[in-house]
Amino acid sequence: MADSHTRFCGSPEHAMDRRRFLGTMAAGAAAVAADMTVLNVLQEPVLAAELKKQQKRVILLWLAGGASQLETFDPKPGAPTGGPFRAIATSVPGIQISELMPKMAQRMDRTCIIRSLNTKNGDHGGGARLMMRGRMDDPSVRYPDLGAVLARELGRVHSQVPDYVSFYTSTEGRDFAPGAAGFLGSRYGPMELTTSMIPENIHRAAEISDLDHRQRADLRELLSKRFERGRSGSALGGHNEAYQRVRGLMASEKLFDISEEPQKVRDLYGPTQFGEQVLAARRLVEAGVPFVRVGRAWWDSHGQNFETHQELVPELDHVMSTLLDDLAQRGLLDSTLVITLAEFGRTPAINPSLGRDHFASAWSTTLSGCGIAGGSVYGKSDKTGNTVADGEVGAAELFATIYQALGIDPQKNYYVGSRPVPLTDPGTEAIDEVLA
Repeated sequence: MADSHTRFCGSPEHAMDRRRFLGTMAAGAAAVAADMTVLNVLQEPVLAAELKKQQKRVILLWLAGGASQLETFDPKPGAPTGGPFRAIATSVPGIQISELMPKMAQRMDRTCIIRSLNTKNGDHGGGARLMMRGRMDDPSVRYPDLGAVLARELGRVHSQVPDYVSFYTSTEGRDFAPGAAGFLGSRYGPMELTTSMIPENIHRAAEISDLDHRQRADLRELLSKRFERGRSGSALGGHNEAYQRVRGLMASEKLFDISEEPQKVRDLYGPTQFGEQVLAARRLVEAGVPFVRVGRAWWDSHGQNFETHQELVPELDHVMSTLLDDLAQRGLLDSTLVITLAEFGRTPAINPSLGRDHFASAWSTTLSGCGIAGGSVYGKSDKTGNTVADGEVGAAELFATIYQALGIDPQKNYYVGSRPVPLTDPGTEAIDEVLA
């Protein structure tokens, strides 16, 4: 009789034998997950299911400069403030969005629109810091931003590659909201990619062969272990961890390289820089990176607002809908939260330059995928879009909702010295209606 431990039926679903399954699930899952350079980990069906269940991820589409809610997710057709674009029906009865977003209109069942943000800060720098952190720094504490918190909460302890990656190639607005680890420390700071989609200076020197590189690493590790004997201290561990992360980063270059993707996938996202960077973001989260921000600038339309949005909104519509489709087809949407956010929205009033100015009193954001009640709208602005008519949401409530959707307690305490610092301001509650 054949050994049942070494035979399987031949179907892809059962391609892992029992011994391999037990070994993988008991000991290998954490190790494989820690190696974020392994893109094909999801080809193992059982392991893939386990990793997808455990690992949460976020892609933030940062609409730098302030996209107009009236030309995207909260149109006001027929109102004096409405502008020239129509509202169109979506796949969810009763929900309408701008005619500039026909593709997202057909995917509204995956998305929740929040139309009642009142964040009270219409300054580019202040608004950007607020909407990346969920609150403003106080004199004694520099708070971490969303990416740093999620790197800390969702990242793997022994990850060898960055847990927080930020693409922001345009110069406009880049200095308003750089990544900030705050009191969490540089371990959770971002890899900021501003000039290239692939991290610079991570290549092995041309004159050093791969064998030489590995042998040097082995020698360094041997000497380090000898030095550690009889010694203790956090500096020793930090030194070795830094070397391991650098080695992991060097091995992870392919994750940033979209030429590794089939041409048909690249064609789906399109040839724009924004599309290519979002595709890179998908590659990164598929490999286990917890947080990726993709900055798309520049939405600051004080003049010619409608021409600006007629150019930018269809691109957002195409890239965002492609991303949601791609994540869903790969079985990743249930564990990946996609956010559209900016520092504020645009004024309902149209200025003499046919532009809309900064506006933080009644604007919109969207949440799609992981933990979110798709096909829903929370809150509303009034008929002209000037004020919140129902369900006012501040930055703190939005962040609490994001954390809750990801399975993170919004009132979890960190400590700065002996001082407890909760993730969101005390008393802040997540918006239950937004959560699945």
